[in-house]
Formats: sequence, structure tokens, C-alpha cells
Amino acid sequence: MTPPQGSGRTWGGVPLTRRRVMLGLAAVGGFLAVDLGAVAWAGGWIDTAHRLTPGSFIKAFAWVNGKQSGFRKNHAKGVAVAGYFDSNGNGRELSSAEVFQPGRTTVVGRFSLSGGNAHAVDAPAAARGLGLAFAFPGGSQWRTAMLNIPVFPDNSPQGFYDRLLASKPSPDTGKPDPKAMAAFLAAHPETAKAMKIIGQNSPSSGFADSTFRSLTTFYFVNESGTRTPVRWALVPLTPPAPVDSSGPNALFDAVVRQIRAAPVQWRLVLTVAGPEDPLDDATLPWPADRRSIDAGTLTLTSIETERAGNARDINFDPLVLPPGIEPSDDPLLSPRSAVYAASYRVRARESDSAPAVIVDQVAP
Repeated sequence: MTPPQGSGRTWGGVPLTRRRVMLGLAAVGGFLAVDLGAVAWAGGWIDTAHRLTPGSFIKAFAWVNGKQSGFRKNHAKGVAVAGYFDSNGNGRELSSAEVFQPGRTTVVGRFSLSGGNAHAVDAPAAARGLGLAFAFPGGSQWRTAMLNIPVFPDNSPQGFYDRLLASKPSPDTGKPDPKAMAAFLAAHPETAKAMKIIGQNSPSSGFADSTFRSLTTFYFVNESGTRTPVRWALVPLTPPAPVDSSGPNALFDAVVRQIRAAPVQWRLVLTVAGPEDPLDDATLPWPADRRSIDAGTLTLTSIETERAGNARDINFDPLVLPPGIEPSDDPLLSPRSAVYAASYRVRARESDSAPAVIVDQVAP
């Protein structure tokens, strides 16, 4: 089978009429579906001459993973979580965002594994995701999608697209074709370098003891208007828990048991860029000695099977930002926003499938 071709401008304008999406959004209460795909269009990354569009990515995910009806096209396997963030007020030095004012903010989120196969067996080395959505009384929101890896593998939409195609499992081995991946890495030395960095950092045993990072740089703007480039991380306070690796949902089963037993927590650490640090390339790490600020504690208190009314129907768009946080010029931000929106529209009109992880079926 040949790789999918792009789809021009035919990806936009699909009305959301699916009743379960509306019910889910109403139950979530305030976490509305925000479609910022127009940002990417205005930014010029959607080049119809080269046919790299949000539709191109949706077709590529389907080509690589097969049809995954009703699921996200990437990070398809996941569970919904909820809790709160307690700000200690230290973040106000960098940002006027309401989330950094002293006090508590309710949080809805989602644990996930990278990849578009919702029923893939949990692999310890697979990138783990944590998406969070904060809503504030004045109507502003903050959504963030973080990963447990030290750098992102790609620094351009084309790089991500090419790596996605190269990762298609072979029918014979169930793994990517080594020749295709070697050709990709030869054409993308930035990814080869990033993958080496990722490979040197062994993953933790589970979700609850993972460090989740923004990877992308954002600007924090304080009350005086000072703009500071920042990356953030959630650093675990919860110790590792035993993971039974025998089951297909081993990582998810473990975090279900942990949260049932007691809340899990992380410190939100804001890291400030140095004068020479890269601000528009998430494949490049910042030195470990950069100044950091402990901004507060995230506590997750509940975990549920994905359903209407929890995080299932939230689009964790990284450009949904409150006043006090602004995007950088990283070339991945607008494409991520547009592709997330396209994925949301596609799954919203697809038939429901049984959730990949059923929390109530996890044995104590």
C-alpha cells in the first residue's frame, strides 16, 4: 500500500452534529471545543502546493494504524482523570495567568500512550502523555499536552509526518521497516539526535512517577508586561508502584490501582531560558542548571473510563492559553493545534467504539 496523499483544503468546515459530543461537552461544564485550525492556516504552514494539511495527517494516521473509529488519531489509548492544582503564588513573578494566583483550580485531564492504535499492548518504552485542562471563573482556559520524554523527536510538521509514515508496522514483524526508518533518520538528523537523547533517559515504571514536560517553549507575561521564555515540567512526588507487566494494559492498570488507593501528586516546575537557549526547536534540550521556580502542586484524585462528561471529549489544544501565557515561534504549535482540531472533528462524527481501558474491570 502506498502512503496517503494530502487532501488540499477539503479538511475544514465539517459541522459537529453528533449528540454524544454535545452531551459530553455540556457535562464537562465550561471546557468547550476550541478549534484554532485557522491559526495554522494564517501562519502559512498549510502549503497546498505540497499538500501537507491537517487532512494529510489524519489520512497518515489511518494508513499507519488502521481505522480507529471514535478514538483520537494519536494518543488513542487513554483514561480520564480529574483533580486540582494548588498554586503557591510563586509563578506570579513570571506570569499574570490566573492559574498562578495563590489558590486552587479544578483540573480535568487524560493519561495516554503515544500512537494511534487504541488497543496496542502497553509498552514501557512508549511515550506517555498527560493532557490537562484548567478553567477559570472569568471564562479563560489553559490546556496543555505534555510527554514524559526529555525532548520532542521532531522540529517541523514535515519531520513529524515523515516519521509517522516510516513508523508503519510491517505485517511480518509488527515493527517498522528498518530500511524505511533508516532512510527517514538519514534525511532528518535532528530527529536522530533527539532519539539518542530520548534513548539515554530510561522511562520510569509508570504514569504516576513520570516527569511530564511541555517540551515546547511558551512566553510567560507578568503584570508589568515582561515576557519570559519558559518550559515547564510536572515532577512526581508519588513514589513508584509495582507494575504487573503481564497484562495488555499494564501501565494503565497500575495507575488505576494507585489513584484508587490515594491521590497522586506532582510539583509544577517552571524553567526559565538562558540567553542562548533555543526557543523554537523542541528537539534541543536546555541545560539542567537553568533557573527554575516551584509554582505549586498538581493532585489527581479520580480516574475513570473515557465517556461523555469527562476528558474524553476535550481537545487538549496547546494554543488554548489564558492571558499571561503566549505561544512562541515554535513551528510545531500551530500545526499541532490544527491537527488536534481535525482529529476532534473526525472522531466526533464516527461511531463509538468500546473504550480501550475499562477502569471498573481493573482488579484491586
